[in-house]
Amino acid sequence: MRRAQLLMSTGLMLVMATLWIAAWKTAVEATPGNVKQIAPGVWFREGEIKDKGHCNNIWIEMKDYLIVVDANFPSGAEACLADIKKTSQKPVKYVFDTHHHGDHAYGNPVWTKLGATTLAYVGVAEEMKRYEPKRWQDSAKGRKDVSALNLSTAEPPKQTFKEKQFVLEDGARRVEFHFFGWAHTRGDGFVYLPKESIICTGDAVVNGPFNYMGDGNSANWPNVIDQVKKLKVSTILPGHGIPGGSEVLDGQRQFFVELRKTVGEAVKSGKKLEDLVAKKDDKPATTSLHLPASVKNWTGDFLAGQVEVVYKEMTQNKPHGEILGGK
Repeated sequence: MRRAQLLMSTGLMLVMATLWIAAWKTAVEATPGNVKQIAPGVWFREGEIKDKGHCNNIWIEMKDYLIVVDANFPSGAEACLADIKKTSQKPVKYVFDTHHHGDHAYGNPVWTKLGATTLAYVGVAEEMKRYEPKRWQDSAKGRKDVSALNLSTAEPPKQTFKEKQFVLEDGARRVEFHFFGWAHTRGDGFVYLPKESIICTGDAVVNGPFNYMGDGNSANWPNVIDQVKKLKVSTILPGHGIPGGSEVLDGQRQFFVELRKTVGEAVKSGKKLEDLVAKKDDKPATTSLHLPASVKNWTGDFLAGQVEVVYKEMTQNKPHGEILGGK
C-alpha cells in the first residue's frame, strides 16, 4: 500500500513538474509581435525582424513609471507603445538605447515627444557622432517610418552615463545598467534586474543567426559575455530571438570562439579572403568555411560576411569597427 502511494505521489510530482515546465516555456517563448510576461512587472515583445526590421522590446514596471529597453525603429516604437498600454497605465519615463543601430535607437524621437527620457551609455552617443547623419539618411530612403519623422539625422539619447554602472531604484525595484566593453558596438549597454536574475542584452547577445559584426570587435566579444556571466542570471532577454537561459550566453560566446578559430586557421595557412568568401553579382556571398554543429543556432545567411569581418580584423590587427568607422 505504501509503495503504491509512493508511486502515485512520485507520478503526481512528475506530472506537476511537466506542467510547470510547459507553463514556463509558454511564458517565455514569443512570436513576432506578441507580448509575454517574463516576471511580475516585466514584459517581453519579440520584434518583427523579418517583416519590419524591428528589434525586441522589454518594459519594466517601477513604482510610478515604466522603463523601456530599446527605442526600436519608429514603427517598432509605435507598436511597442500600443502593447504597453495593454499591460500598464503607468507612463514611460525612461527608454534605454542598448546601442546606436537604427533598429534600436531611431525611434528615440517617438518616445521623447511623449515626454520620456532616452538613456544610454555615453558610447552610444559617441557612435552616433561617428556614423551619422549618413546612416540615418540612407535609412530614410528605404523606410517610410524614418523619413516620416522629417529629421536630418538620428536623435541621440538625452541622458548618458560614463560609469560602468548606472542604477535606477525606487523602492519597488532595482534596475542596473551596465557597460562591459566593446562587443557588438563601442556602446553596448545591458539592463540587469538582480532580484529577478534577468538581463536584457541588446545585440551583444542574440538568440539565433542575427549577429551583425560591422561595428564590432569580435576578439573582445567573448570577454564581454564573460563579464555578463559573472552576474547571477537565469533569464536572457536578447535583442533578437526568443528569451532563454544561460545556454544563450554560452552559445553566443562559443560562436565567436569557433568563428575566430576557424578563420584564424585559414589565415595561418596562407588563405586569401577570396579563397574563403565568394561573391557573384547580386547573389548573397558564400563561404567555404564551416562551423561546428554546436553553434548552428547562431550560424545562418550572414556567415560569409562574418568570415570576411574576422578575416579583415585578423589581417589588419584591429576591430572591424575601426576598419569601417575610422577613429
